Amino acid sequence: MGRVLRRAPQDREIVLIALPALGALAAEPLYLLADTAIVGHLGTTQLAALALAATVLTSVVALCNFLAYGTTAQVARLHGAGDRLGAGELGAQAFWLAMAVGLGALALTVLLAEPLVTLLGGDGEVAALAARYLRISALGLPMAMLALAGQGWLRGVGDLRTPLVIVVAANVVNVVLEVLFVYGFGWGLDGSAWGTVIAQAAMGAAFAWRLLRAPASSRRPAWARIRPMTRMGAQIAVRTASLLLAFGAATAVLGRTSDPALAANQIAFQLFLFLALVLDALAIAGQVLVGRALGGGDAPGARVTGRRLIELSFLVGLVMTVALLALRDVLPRAFTSDPQVLDELALMWPLLAGMLPFAAIVFALDGILIGAGDTRYLAAAMALAAAAALAVDAATLAFDWGIVGVWAGLAVLMAVRLATTGGRFAGSRWAVTGGRREALAEA
Repeated sequence: MGRVLRRAPQDREIVLIALPALGALAAEPLYLLADTAIVGHLGTTQLAALALAATVLTSVVALCNFLAYGTTAQVARLHGAGDRLGAGELGAQAFWLAMAVGLGALALTVLLAEPLVTLLGGDGEVAALAARYLRISALGLPMAMLALAGQGWLRGVGDLRTPLVIVVAANVVNVVLEVLFVYGFGWGLDGSAWGTVIAQAAMGAAFAWRLLRAPASSRRPAWARIRPMTRMGAQIAVRTASLLLAFGAATAVLGRTSDPALAANQIAFQLFLFLALVLDALAIAGQVLVGRALGGGDAPGARVTGRRLIELSFLVGLVMTVALLALRDVLPRAFTSDPQVLDELALMWPLLAGMLPFAAIVFALDGILIGAGDTRYLAAAMALAAAAALAVDAATLAFDWGIVGVWAGLAVLMAVRLATTGGRFAGSRWAVTGGRREALAEA
C-alpha cells in the first residue's frame, strides 16, 4: 500500500487527462437529472414516458460508444508514432462512420419506437408519449454519434479540454431550451425532445468541424481505413452489449421479486453508475497513454503506465468503499424513507461497497486493453463474464435469493472480468507496438 501511495512520474499526466474526461462524462448524468426535474413537473405520465424513452436512447448511445473508444485507441497509437497525417485521416473516416451509424440508429429508432416501448412495459398514454418522444429525439442521433467520434479523436490526440467545453456548453443550452420549449412555449414533453435535438445538432456540428479540420491528404470516405474501425467497433459493441445484458437481467429478476427490492436496486445501481464515472475517467487516461506509448514503440512504458493506472484506480476504489461503509446508515435515507426499501439496501450494501476496489481495477484494465487495441479479447472476456452473471441471476430467480443474489451475480461479473483481463495484462500479447494495429483485431 505504501508503494501505491507514493507519487509516480505517470501521476501528473494521468490526472491531466482524467480530470477533463471526468468533467465531460459527468455532464451527461447531470443533464439527465435536470431533464427529469423539468419533465417531472409536467406530471407522472410524462415522467414515466421519459423514463421509457430515455432507457432506449441511453442504450443506443451506449452500444455506439465504440465510436469514441475505438477512435481514441487508434488515433492515440498513430499520434504516439508521430503520424500526424494518419491520425488526421482517421478523424475524417470517423466522421463518415459516425454519420452512417447515426443515420442507421435514427431509422431503426423511428421504425421500432412503439415495439421498443411495449417491450419495456409501456402501455396506454405513457407508451404513446414515449414513442413520440423517441421519434423526435431520434433526429439528434446522427449528431450524437458525431459527438462520440469527435470526443474519441480529440482524446486520441491528447486534447481533453475541447470535448469538455463543447459537451458542457451543449448541455447548458439543452437545459435552457427545454425550459423555454416546455414551459415558455407550452410544448410539454415534445419541448424536452426538441431541446435535446437542437442541442445535439450544435454539439455534433462542433465536433464535426474539429474532425474535418484535422490534417489529412484526403477526407473522402475510404473503406480500407474504415474497415479496421468497424471491426474494432463491432468487438467493443459486443463487450458493451454483454454488459448491458447482465445489468438488464439483474433488473428483470428483481422486477419479478418485489417492488422494494426493485426500488433498492435502482438506488444502488445509480450510485454505482455515478461512482463509475471517476473510474471511467481513469480508464480513458489509460486508453490515451497506453495507445500513445505503444504507437511510439514503448511497450515497457505502456506496461509501467498501465500498472500505475491500476494502482491509482484501486486506491480510488478503496476510498469509495470506506466512504460507502461509513455512510451506510445515512446515504440510503437521502433517496428513500421507505423502511422496506431501506431493509433491502442494508442487505446488499456490503456487496456494493466491497466490490468497488476490484471493479476499479477492472475499469483500468479495460482502458489499458482498449488503448492497446486488444478489443477482440475484451469482447470474449466480457461475454464470458456476462454468462457467469446470468447463471447466478437464474439461480437467484429459482431459489429466491432476492437482491443479495442479484448483486452477488454482479460481483461474479466483476470477478470473471478481473481474472480474464488481469491475466491478459500479465502476459505480453496485448503490448503490440507500432503506429497501426489492424492485425490485433483479427488476432
